Amino acid sequence: MSKKQKKMLIRIIVALVVFIACEIAEKLIHLNGVWDTVVKAAMFAVPYLMAGYDVLLKAIKNISKGHVFDENFLMAVATVGAYGTGEFGEAAAVMLFYQVGEWFQKYAVNRSRASITDLMNIMPEYANIEKDGQIVQVEPETVAIGDIIIVQPGEKVPLDGTVIEGETFVDTAALTGESVPRKLSVGDEVLSGVINQNGVIRVKVSKEFDDSTVSKILELVENASTRKAQYEQFITRFAKYYTPIVCFLALAVAIIPPIFVGEFGKWFHRALIFLVVSCPCALVISIPLSFFSGIGGASKAGILVKGSNYLELLGKAKIAVFDKTGTLTKGVFKVVETCANGISEDDLLELAAYGEYYSNHPIAASIKAAYKGTVQIDRLDGYEEISGMGIKVLKDGKEVLVGNKKLLDSRKISMAGAKQPSKVGTVLFVAENGAYKGCITIADEIKDGVKDAIASIKKCGIDNVVMLTGDKKEVADSVAKELGIDTVCAELMPGDKVDKVEQLLREKDEDSTLIFTGDGINDAPVLMRADVGIAMGAMGQDAAIEAADIVLIDDDPGKIAVAYAIARKTVRIVQQNIVFALAVKIIVMVLGALGFANMWAAVFADVGVAFLAIINATRALKP
Repeated sequence: MSKKQKKMLIRIIVALVVFIACEIAEKLIHLNGVWDTVVKAAMFAVPYLMAGYDVLLKAIKNISKGHVFDENFLMAVATVGAYGTGEFGEAAAVMLFYQVGEWFQKYAVNRSRASITDLMNIMPEYANIEKDGQIVQVEPETVAIGDIIIVQPGEKVPLDGTVIEGETFVDTAALTGESVPRKLSVGDEVLSGVINQNGVIRVKVSKEFDDSTVSKILELVENASTRKAQYEQFITRFAKYYTPIVCFLALAVAIIPPIFVGEFGKWFHRALIFLVVSCPCALVISIPLSFFSGIGGASKAGILVKGSNYLELLGKAKIAVFDKTGTLTKGVFKVVETCANGISEDDLLELAAYGEYYSNHPIAASIKAAYKGTVQIDRLDGYEEISGMGIKVLKDGKEVLVGNKKLLDSRKISMAGAKQPSKVGTVLFVAENGAYKGCITIADEIKDGVKDAIASIKKCGIDNVVMLTGDKKEVADSVAKELGIDTVCAELMPGDKVDKVEQLLREKDEDSTLIFTGDGINDAPVLMRADVGIAMGAMGQDAAIEAADIVLIDDDPGKIAVAYAIARKTVRIVQQNIVFALAVKIIVMVLGALGFANMWAAVFADVGVAFLAIINATRALKP
């Protein structure tokens, strides 16, 4: 609780004690004539002004600036009007409980902001460098790329880099939301903002502080409030017209009925009740707070949302488009099957490893990783790449061919009677001196948790899950079947992916949105074209962060489902608050105008509804 809040609370408590004393004194004091009214008016003026002097001053100040219609004006008119009709205790009570409600509202808002501030408390205060054999603390901004920093147990890692000495476990909860410590050893990349738990490590800095992970995260969170959701824009416009309208309606309640039925005092009092009820605080405060809390809850889970508009759009999504490689799959190829023909599987892998030795292709890397032996370069000669088909090389003077079926067909090498591959993937055929020796199937590994993530977003309301890939159709269909994907778009060139997303955007319902998730590598055009672009595991990629609307700090596909659930929950909370606040206010305003609701009901419809709406809004903080 801030010092200002404490002072306000003390003021409210003192005003409440004085108000109770005035209520007791009112029962005991019985003066004749006008003195009874004067004394009671003066008596209740004390708790009234103690509680509400700042409300009156704000109303006067805003009127002088031309900003007439706000909650201060409504409360000032209502309570001064009540005073004018001799309802001194009621006027003081309304002002007092209005301030109680305001205090609780500010307290709830500050608690929410504090939760997010604590959550994002990842800014490192210093970096350790070694100077003349001593560890010296310097500002992270002064450390250059290539410098060596020392991170001791319990300290935040101040800059991104690579571990060059030491071993430790780090707490990544502030960045990713994961509570399980991550092990770091020499050669591992480390992101700024994580907390070193036990060992001392030396880190070679790879990015300046302004470009570090922690700086990017804080920049995204700070700028998120500038992008407003449609609901927020609606409430801003609504409040602009709503308050003047209810003021004129209250004036109509006070003036028009007495013309026909008299009893001006009774109708004037009803108009004051109407004014108290009409204060739009519940909507004006709770709706931005709901989105603010939703963004904070997402940040807690390692999901950075660039604005409440993207959270709102994500909550309305019906089509989820995924890039395959690097998003649904690991982007790391692996040998999944070998079908040897007349030789052992080890000998087949040896031939392929020698054939692919000079290639830098990821498929070649998977072959070399699967071969357990060592390639002896002096046994190789005559390396040649055959465009669109494969590789030819001489091994111990014998011609080895490694490539697709076209390569073997071009040499009229027969595969008749040989074992055929049973698994789906990229198939490499191997021949030696014109004889078929077998084939090797290589496939990209599916990421852990992808199947569950897709099932979760479907359960939440996604109608169509689409996969985009440059792979052959049979490979893409196999992955889609395993993951439960609805639509497959295979054999796409990079430019085709944008065209496909634009086609899906044209075909979707107007009131729904399309989200695209990629790993950020070569995905920038598609990320920017989708209604909501999500970059997964992209904190090291500036282009992806710039293009995406939502950034998942780590490479966990389950976070996609978490982000979608948070967005849906936040939008649902906003809708609940709008319906609840407007329904209660309209009902009590009508009842007040008809004489069935008193000032206490009006106070609940204003202060109580606002407080309940704010409490509901803070639920979005929990992912």
